[in-house]
Amino acid sequence: MTRRLSAAFLDFATLGPGVDTGALDELIDVGYFPYSEGPDIGERLLDAQVALLNKVNLGGEVITASPRLELIVLAATGTDNVDVRVAGDRGIAVANIRDYCTPAVVQHVFALILGLTRQLSGYQASVGEGAWQRSKTFALFDYPIRELTGKRLGIVGFGTLGRGVADAGRCLGMEVLVSARPGMSERDISADRVSFETLLRQADVISLHCPLTETNRHLIDATALRQMKRDALLINTARGALVDSLALVEALRKGAIGGAGIDVLATEPPTDEEPLLAPGIPNLILTPHIAWTAQESRQRAIDQIVENVRDYLAGGRLRRII
Repeated sequence: MTRRLSAAFLDFATLGPGVDTGALDELIDVGYFPYSEGPDIGERLLDAQVALLNKVNLGGEVITASPRLELIVLAATGTDNVDVRVAGDRGIAVANIRDYCTPAVVQHVFALILGLTRQLSGYQASVGEGAWQRSKTFALFDYPIRELTGKRLGIVGFGTLGRGVADAGRCLGMEVLVSARPGMSERDISADRVSFETLLRQADVISLHCPLTETNRHLIDATALRQMKRDALLINTARGALVDSLALVEALRKGAIGGAGIDVLATEPPTDEEPLLAPGIPNLILTPHIAWTAQESRQRAIDQIVENVRDYLAGGRLRRII
């Protein structure tokens, strides 16, 4: 008979409303907590054998102080909020989820791209102000609209998400450029990649899909922005700190690039000091980390958690980090 584990889902509210946890509840005994912080985390894990979490910081001290803990499952791909080393030292298994939100993110990337190239915000505002009603022509021409066909789409980070965006771009007639790792010498770059500097100079749209590391923080800084085409678009649905927000604001205000679609910020929720929250920034679409949040994606997250737990109980290593 499969043993029944006790679990604490420490920040269940971060998966949003409407997900079905029936399969998880049949498998293990779960206490659902909307949010957990400070002492709450340790208290809620004191008797738990499984920790389920998304964004909660699970440090080494809390892991060490959780005597029954044997499995940590993240409702996310990134594991930087868990002290994996301490978990490994204690023999605690750690698993994540993967590729659960690819369709949603790909579609959001192109929602941002199309919103910028079709000038949707500007035209919506014009209609609301009565400009169409006052027009002597059947269409408005206040904001220039560009087609994507024939344009170059630059992808930085060519994992599952980057490949999905590339495929969608090709369907719209775009030429795809894939960046080599920044800093690579030209002689080491494979034939199917271009240098990061070449991508900056040639791409009409640049979409970021790489993880945040110690070496690529502010990958898109003032220097990178100066190398981009004056009408190029920057799209970031990856990690906020890949982009120097202040440098991006300055570039947009000066018209140094054509526009930006940003779904992630370095600090979330952001503070009032975040430069991209300033009013009146031209050609900017800023969305609140929603690229992944389609109902279907969030349900796939739960479904993969169930698969991970079930596989662990059967002695497997599905999606295991350690």
